[in-house]
Formats: sequence, structure tokens, C-alpha cells
Amino acid sequence: MEDNFFERVYRIVRQIPEGKVTSYGAIAKALGTARSARMVGWAMNASHNTEDVPAHRVVNRIGMLSGKHHFGGTNLMQQLLENEGIEVVNNQIVDFEKHFWQPEVSGQ
Repeated sequence: MEDNFFERVYRIVRQIPEGKVTSYGAIAKALGTARSARMVGWAMNASHNTEDVPAHRVVNRIGMLSGKHHFGGTNLMQQLLENEGIEVVNNQIVDFEKHFWQPEVSGQ
């Protein structure tokens, strides 16, 4: 089941438009598993060898770059977001609400 769950997470993450972000919890809710935000985080951590999954666009519910340590201990996550026009100050997305993308809730 876990691989299947991870693949469902990746399907949503691939839909996040450039210049937008979403949260672990929003993805979990869209999957119909609202309490599985932590598992979404595990999926993001496991995705770093999957080039077509823009994991840098997934942050915590208040816009913090909580997964940044999975990007090789660098500021790569922040740099990728800034390259898409998202300002980040002290690991926090500026104007988080403006950049937030709400995934569609699937009927699964």
C-alpha cells in the first residue's frame, strides 16, 4: 500500500503549478486521508531521486520550509522556490496565502 500511497502523493505534487506551493496536510486531505500529513512528508523525503516530482513546492501548513534538510543540507529548496518567484525569509514563505495552491479532493 505504501508505494501506492506515495505514487498518489506524487501525482498531486506533479500538478502544483510553478510559482505555487501546497502543504503536506492539503495533499493528505486531497487524498481523502486527512490525518496522514506525516506520511505525505515521508513520500516527499523518498521522492528526491524522482526528477519529475517538484518536492520543493511542498511546505508545512504555515509556509515553513520544513523539508529543506532533505535537499542535501543546502539552501537548494529556497533557491528553487525563489527561481519561481516565491520570496523566502528565514525559511518562511512571504505571502504564503498568495502562493498557496489547493489540490482538488479526489473521489477515491
